Amino acid sequence: MEYPKVKRNVLLNPGPATTTDTVKYAQVVPDICPREKEFGDIMKKMGEDLVKIVHGDLNKYTAVLFTGSGTINIDACVNSLVPEGKKILVLNNGAYSGRAAEVAEYYHMDHVNLKLPITEPIDVDKAEEAIKADPDIAVVYCCHHETGTGILNPIREIGAVAHKYGKVMVVDTTSTYAMIPIDMDKDNLDFIMASAQKGLMSMTGLSYVIGNTEMIEASKDYPTRSYYTNLFMQYDFIKNKGEMHFTPPVQTIYATRQAIKEYWEEGEEGKWARHQSVWEALYKGLDKLGFKTIIPREFQSKLVISVLYPNDPNWDFTRVHDYLYERGFTIYPGKVSDLPTFRLCALGIIVPKDIEDFFECLETGLNEMNIKVQY
Repeated sequence: MEYPKVKRNVLLNPGPATTTDTVKYAQVVPDICPREKEFGDIMKKMGEDLVKIVHGDLNKYTAVLFTGSGTINIDACVNSLVPEGKKILVLNNGAYSGRAAEVAEYYHMDHVNLKLPITEPIDVDKAEEAIKADPDIAVVYCCHHETGTGILNPIREIGAVAHKYGKVMVVDTTSTYAMIPIDMDKDNLDFIMASAQKGLMSMTGLSYVIGNTEMIEASKDYPTRSYYTNLFMQYDFIKNKGEMHFTPPVQTIYATRQAIKEYWEEGEEGKWARHQSVWEALYKGLDKLGFKTIIPREFQSKLVISVLYPNDPNWDFTRVHDYLYERGFTIYPGKVSDLPTFRLCALGIIVPKDIEDFFECLETGLNEMNIKVQY
């Protein structure tokens, strides 16, 4: 069936991402009670696919689905996976790893918040020192890709150190899952997390934790710090009843089923190559116009670029944003301490031609607003 074309916006923010019309229209389905077996079968197959995307063995790993934004995953992992009398070590080099420390604070959990420089990847030696210094640490937590800066952290090496000392390795992969190839075993991961609106290029409302099944089952005996976001409770309910404990995001699940189909069609390597080509096109345009960035390219994820504001009194981020937004392009504010930056991201179903069109529009706007790119 042919559907009307939807106006296409090029989103250069870090998610939700630009989607295909086929994903959008996948939400248009007959009404269904989410307790029906038919819907449960969809969720079961989806959970298996989510594990397979990160090369997980279905006999070892399980996907636990939640209704909510990506932060619900952080909440679930932090509050559910730390045994009585033990601590979580948060390797904090940005706003999103820092959020895990905030969750621990709000639950009044004993934790170690190791604050590290936000403009460089996590130092594995410092992570090892922190693990060795406190035998009460049971869980090591970090963010794969700090979306606020574009920094990519060495999770495989950190995971190896965590496992060397018998710790559980938890990584926030919200902005790398289904983009940068991930392998649960090769990357030394016990738990990862993501949301449908990021790498899968679906809609907001579905988030999921992919974790070691034995470790989830062991967490049944840990302190219960949350009701809605208890990882074992949700896992156990899905396993035994084939349903989420509470109302699932029905339309988002249908959209995500289509998005996963399109993920397999594009392929892991092809999709990652496309995201890299968009990142390269972004840098080509920035270099041409004379913009400066704050993170060395060799430290970057090739997904997010933090761009310094030009040193021109006519520069006004909101004015530039609105000019671009009216013409179908979205840019995003920075999140690097007090540095005046904005972000350009290579997520979504976009290609280098979209980026060329974006910079043509940006250059026209800068000329109209009499803004010079100077530092």
